[in-house]
Amino acid sequence: MDNDTSEFLLWEFSEIWELQIMHIALLLILYLMTLSGNLVIISAIVFDQHLHTPMYFFLLNLAMQDIGSISVIVPKAVFNSVMDTRTISHAGCVAQVMFFFFFLTCDVSLLTVMAYDRYVAICNPLHYEMIMNRKTCTKMIGGVWTASLLNASLHSTVTFLTPFCSKIINQFYCEIPYLLKLACSNSYVYEIGVMTFTGMLALGCFIFVLLTYVRVFSAVLRIPSVEGRAKAFSTCLPHIIVFSIFFFTASFAYLRVISDSPPHLDFIITIMYSIVPPMMNPLIYSLRNKDIKVALSRLYGHMSLHFKEM
Repeated sequence: MDNDTSEFLLWEFSEIWELQIMHIALLLILYLMTLSGNLVIISAIVFDQHLHTPMYFFLLNLAMQDIGSISVIVPKAVFNSVMDTRTISHAGCVAQVMFFFFFLTCDVSLLTVMAYDRYVAICNPLHYEMIMNRKTCTKMIGGVWTASLLNASLHSTVTFLTPFCSKIINQFYCEIPYLLKLACSNSYVYEIGVMTFTGMLALGCFIFVLLTYVRVFSAVLRIPSVEGRAKAFSTCLPHIIVFSIFFFTASFAYLRVISDSPPHLDFIITIMYSIVPPMMNPLIYSLRNKDIKVALSRLYGHMSLHFKEM
């Protein structure tokens, strides 16, 4: 089969209907938790003037990207399970690769930008508003989205220029490592080269974040006030947790050897990096961030008052 095929066959979780129901329920629960959690974060930031700061502007974009990344893959998987079908069109597969890799790159880039924001806020607080002004933040987000779009376009183009010898993808969505396994010639080495380049960029982001937080924690430990140190740590630790979960699970997913056996373990690994981080982000930020909690209480208070007046 060549790359002009009209459709691919995605992995079938199980031929047993009861197990299919469990598969549907699991994906739906994870999807709804991710969707509702990130929408809550977005609502709190948009409607509370106190959160119109660079840190929460970046967090708002992160929540939007998390919704985008999970919405690219889960609804199609649930639809296929409900309709008892495995097919995805060639165009649909290209779109999944394009948009999922776009949001994946956005997450890495944005988490790196957020590390720089925390560095400026803690290590150079007197010049924070001048450095991280509205124009600078907008340019940063524009750069993140533009670079991610170019990277995703490059990956999707190179991947689907490769002729495929099979149409069976052993994953519940179109993922690049599984598509490369279908390649029937050495042309896949071009995509491996692109993946290596992207991996080096991701490693560069990780090293930048690591060095940034070494500087940040050195500055935090010099703060004389215990309350000041606690507040600084409370804004940094959630970001470190989010970045670590995302980076290590995604790295493992893309660097591991894809097996030929039924991919139940691969399914769990993919869930860990493609769905769990977007689901955990709102929990990590909302549970450890007092400003978010206060904003949510204000928002729910206004909503309750509005409904009572109605």
